[in-house]
This record gives sequence, structure tokens and C-alpha cells, in this order.
Amino acid sequence: MEIILKYFPELSDTQKAQFSALYDLYADWNSKINVISRKDIANLYEHHVLHSLGIAKAIRFKDGTEVMDLGTGGGFPGIPLAILFPETRFHLVDSIGKKVKVATEIAQSIGLKNVTTRHCRAEEEKQQFDFVVSRAVMPLADLLKIVRKNIKKEQRNALPNGLICLKGGELGNEILPVKNKAVLYDLKDYFEEEYFTTKKVVYVTING
Repeated sequence: MEIILKYFPELSDTQKAQFSALYDLYADWNSKINVISRKDIANLYEHHVLHSLGIAKAIRFKDGTEVMDLGTGGGFPGIPLAILFPETRFHLVDSIGKKVKVATEIAQSIGLKNVTTRHCRAEEEKQQFDFVVSRAVMPLADLLKIVRKNIKKEQRNALPNGLICLKGGELGNEILPVKNKAVLYDLKDYFEEEYFTTKKVVYVTING
């Protein structure tokens, strides 16, 4: 938990309590349903919560913004972002029902009023949002084809509406199809832990 306060010291008492509750909740759920690698649960705050919050280094969502988290798994990056941005609405979508159940239960357990969830494939979700966020679920070009229909035309944030992905490793080839619309943020520029050396936030604007 200290690692979250290290980079986000301005949290309210409510937010601190919500972040603090995540470890026990995920450890408990993980013993029943494998949402996080069993070896990795000890690194929950660094590898999952802080990694999710890397998106906040690319954009601070304005109040009233609507965001879809596609392929949320057990709630990443959606749940940490929903704690950080309580006035932004997050819709968490995944094709695996038991993972959606975990995300739903955890959001309810910590009292998040700004989270909805849905068990469906990405192609089935027709609602529109200001942004779609995702954590390395598929190559960017494939993801863009699916989510273009979900991006609203009207803008409300400093960045134009689009797709914001957490990615790792060498992205040269993957970026090529969207090079002129993509901005990369190296998380090592914001977080000093070794885990973030190759981690990036990729933002792609979607025009119409």
C-alpha cells in the first residue's frame, strides 16, 4: 500500500481505505478463482494496482467522463482507476463470467458507486464512452477495430477521446499501423521500480 501513497500522496481517507482493502479481497477471491497469478498476489500493489494507475500519468479524467475497461479480468485497470477518479464512471467488461463476478464483488465490497460491470464479448458492447482502457488484451490494431464503435464523438477532456492501453516490451511493430495517432508514455519516467522498466501507456486518438 505504501507504494501507492508514494506516487499518489493526495488521496482522501476514503480512497486510502479503499486501496488498503484490495489486498485481502483479492487474496481471498484468488484462493477460489485464479484472477491473478498465485505467485504474483504478493506483488498486487506494484504489479497490478500501481500499474493500472499508470494511466493517470497520461490523463487526469475530468468529472463526468465515461470509460470502458475492456478485458478487465478481475478489475484491472478499472477498479484502481475508479478509486482514483470517483467522479468518473467506469464500465468493466470481460468475456469470462467468473472474472466479472470478482470485479463486481470487489467494487461493491469497497463501496465504489461509479463502477458497472458486464459479462460479454467486446463486440457485443454497444454503449459509447469517452475512452476505452485496456491492459494488453490484444494487439492495438485489433483492439482499435473493435472499440471504434464505442468511442463518443463529443470531447470533454484535455486529450481527444480514444483508446488507452497498458503495454509492455517492444512495441515498434505493433505501433506501426497507428503511428501517426499514437502517443507512448514510458512508465519508468514516473515509477522508479524495476518492474516498470519496459512498461508503457499507449494512447491512440480515435477520430470518428
